[in-house]
Amino acid sequence: MPKAKTRASAANIYAVVGSDEAEVKRVATDFATKLTPPDSGDFGLEVIDGTADNAEQAGTRIRSTIEALQTLPFFGGAKLVWLKSANFLGDNPVGRTANVQAALEELTDLINADLGPGVVLLISAIDVDKRRSFYKSLARCAELQVIDRLDATRSGWEEEATEIVRSRAQKRKLEFEDDALDLFVLLTGGDTRQIENELDKIDIFLGEERRVKVDQVRELVPLSRAGVIFELGNALAARDLELALTLVRRLLDQRESAIGILLVAILPTIRNLLLAKDLMERHRLSRPHAPFQFISTVNRLPADATEHLPRKKDGSINAYALGIAAQHAHRFETKQLIEGMQACLEANLQLVTSQLDHELVLTEVVVKLLGHPQKF
Repeated sequence: MPKAKTRASAANIYAVVGSDEAEVKRVATDFATKLTPPDSGDFGLEVIDGTADNAEQAGTRIRSTIEALQTLPFFGGAKLVWLKSANFLGDNPVGRTANVQAALEELTDLINADLGPGVVLLISAIDVDKRRSFYKSLARCAELQVIDRLDATRSGWEEEATEIVRSRAQKRKLEFEDDALDLFVLLTGGDTRQIENELDKIDIFLGEERRVKVDQVRELVPLSRAGVIFELGNALAARDLELALTLVRRLLDQRESAIGILLVAILPTIRNLLLAKDLMERHRLSRPHAPFQFISTVNRLPADATEHLPRKKDGSINAYALGIAAQHAHRFETKQLIEGMQACLEANLQLVTSQLDHELVLTEVVVKLLGHPQKF
């Protein structure tokens, strides 16, 4: 989960913003607990609900925040003013209105000035427009934390998501087996809310047992479309013929197109196995214990050795998928994988040009790939 923090010279203004709603709320709540003056009772914390349905409500919430900041604490003590979960700081119809922008300018003037003795401001908001002057003022004057949701289309998201899962699992004293951790990361996709929910579920299910196995992740974590596709690729790589055929049937039952299953799950798995095996044989690379180990190895190879590898949108190597393939490439002969690629081409033509049963076509591809004797 990407975090960016800036520390301002002023010690009485804090902001927690970003696209990861669950994590923004959690961190802001921790801040509020920490910043609320002790023994201040009901007078130490004033919360303004920042969720507004329209521009008029948003303007009212901003001006309520200004009034709260300008009201000195009772009995000469201290107080925290929390503008909570503001939804009008982003690039949306409410946030763009003149009424809201005028109110934010008033709040900006107050933020840039001295809030007064004992007054602390905390702002939490989702999807803030960082081009606006209000955000720039926060960046200058506040201790600012930016917590954005992981982008699963960006290279390296798996590593960041794995660290999030591992850290939160350790707090619960849960220990994931490597395969279980990889599967959990891909099923939850870096979504912190889902990570928390699924870890809680596993924690309760295991009881005193603290080791998490892949079968338990498969049983407890919801299997989305992406999860089924990932599991199909895993089953193919592990040469589990029965499971692979079951997952093909499940995807078809979910009304996934046969051509989509072929091009999104089966073909990429065979291609990655072939690429990984070629790299390992040509450069004498050892079988990795985890995908990330192979990523480091591939990144150390010369540029001409990796120029043919598939890339992500940002131009970086899609090394995580290759890392998973490298763990299983020893199960296949190179000839088998080349024949598997040819079988995919033939299946593609059959699905497009013939009336053959789609499950039969995909079954033939899977059997051709996995029907040979295994090599270990």
